[in-house]
Amino acid sequence: MGGNAIPPLTRRLAGALLLLLALGLGLLPPAVGTAAGAAGRHHKAAVKEGSGASIQDAAERSEVQKTLRRIASGGPFLHHQDGTVFANREGRLPAKARGYYHEYTVETPGSPDRGARRIIRGTGGELYYTHDHYRTFLRIDPEAFR
Repeated sequence: MGGNAIPPLTRRLAGALLLLLALGLGLLPPAVGTAAGAAGRHHKAAVKEGSGASIQDAAERSEVQKTLRRIASGGPFLHHQDGTVFANREGRLPAKARGYYHEYTVETPGSPDRGARRIIRGTGGELYYTHDHYRTFLRIDPEAFR
């Protein structure tokens, strides 16, 4: 072993300490940190305010509109998961008690499964749309889809 060599265990410990220090100082994005840390810092940046006009693709808007009509009329829903509790584990929506949010599938034509699109509805009536399976949300106004 040369005079300047750092043992592997020491390098790993130093790397771990640097990571913890960077997280503590807020130098790394929240996704690198713990789920609890991410939840406290993420939701404001992850939810964009909008009327729904931000959904430019006509086919996608049409599918969102169909899902909003199903939600308003209480069904019928196409997937057994529709209407189930959305736990907000990613912490990207405003923090609420478990059971506050429920999720509904927005169809993705041609997808072999449910796809990535969802509408999340809060008990207070607020609606959020995600096209990328809970990574980002757009707060939507159902009136923009009438």
